[in-house]
Amino acid sequence: MNNPPKKYNQFRAMMALAKASFTSTIHSPSAVVFTLVFPLIFIVVFGFIGGGVFKMDVAIDSHIDKNSPIYQGLVGSHSVNIIENETDQEVESQLEKGKLDAWLNIQNTQPQGKPHYVVSLKTSKASADKAKMLKLILDDIVKSMNLSGIPKQEDVAEIRSTEISGRKYSTIDFILPGQLGFALLSTGVFGTAFVFFGLRQTLVLKRFFATPVKRTYIVLGEGLSRIVFALLGALFIIVVGYYAFGFTLIHGFATVINMLILSALGLIVFMGFGFIVSGIANNDNAIPPMANIITLPQFLLSGTFFSISAFPVWLQHIARVLPLTYLNDALRRIAFEGAGFQDITKDLLILVAWGIVIYIAAAKTFKWE
Repeated sequence: MNNPPKKYNQFRAMMALAKASFTSTIHSPSAVVFTLVFPLIFIVVFGFIGGGVFKMDVAIDSHIDKNSPIYQGLVGSHSVNIIENETDQEVESQLEKGKLDAWLNIQNTQPQGKPHYVVSLKTSKASADKAKMLKLILDDIVKSMNLSGIPKQEDVAEIRSTEISGRKYSTIDFILPGQLGFALLSTGVFGTAFVFFGLRQTLVLKRFFATPVKRTYIVLGEGLSRIVFALLGALFIIVVGYYAFGFTLIHGFATVINMLILSALGLIVFMGFGFIVSGIANNDNAIPPMANIITLPQFLLSGTFFSISAFPVWLQHIARVLPLTYLNDALRRIAFEGAGFQDITKDLLILVAWGIVIYIAAAKTFKWE
């Protein structure tokens, strides 16, 4: 009596495809450049620069005297981003985490006579460099005002400052998560688009159809190789940032794991863009322009190199639509603030929503032959 044939093992076939694809990826110069070399160059450059100059985020008291020349001079400096309507608890928390650079209040203590302004300034060690810059700006404004009171030997204004404790938020803490996002977006879009277009054009996918491997497992195998390669690259970048430039990993190894899990989610979403590009492109020369249309706006607007708070308000609204913005923000919060996944629910939901929309579009545009 003949034994019935064994059922084809789809999982083993998927893993074999993933292994072959991973081997091909690590021998691809473009994959290595976009995943490792470019992000590492930026990290090294900004790491040696040290304290980069970003626009200062200053929360103001709800009762601040906005008509005072000190406030007007501060706003006119164009280097200060004024934040209103924050509660005392929110201000304290964000100062400690380096998300705010200072809290400011200005009051005229002699409204009936010659004005005497008292500037109350609260800063944090988490943003010590920016606090020093802000104090220099305020000192310059106050000194020029006091010079006008010299004939009567009276100071028109004075600064009373306090500093609270907090972890120092350095340039590498901002730049490294942005470079992770840069690498993941590049790998997800360019890598996926070129790989699947190449497999289709060389009829490799068509040959797969002659095998018992199901289409779903073909996609999963290729996707798995991309995820493994990208996460190894992410781990390498994190390790270099931590040991070479003091990148903050607030909970150590647990923070690294959380960052890698979030990176995997981001990559899966970005791979959907790659599937769309590979399906729409008629030839391999059409892939770079279409991929750049997707990636360049996100590289520039999603807080990869600069905080989006430095952009005009209308541009900030555009940045808040892009998925890379939420991945970058979430990675920074996990690394520096020690946020758990329950603390970044909004970012996760927006990434998942983007993923659903993108894969619905990918399903309609992706071509097998």
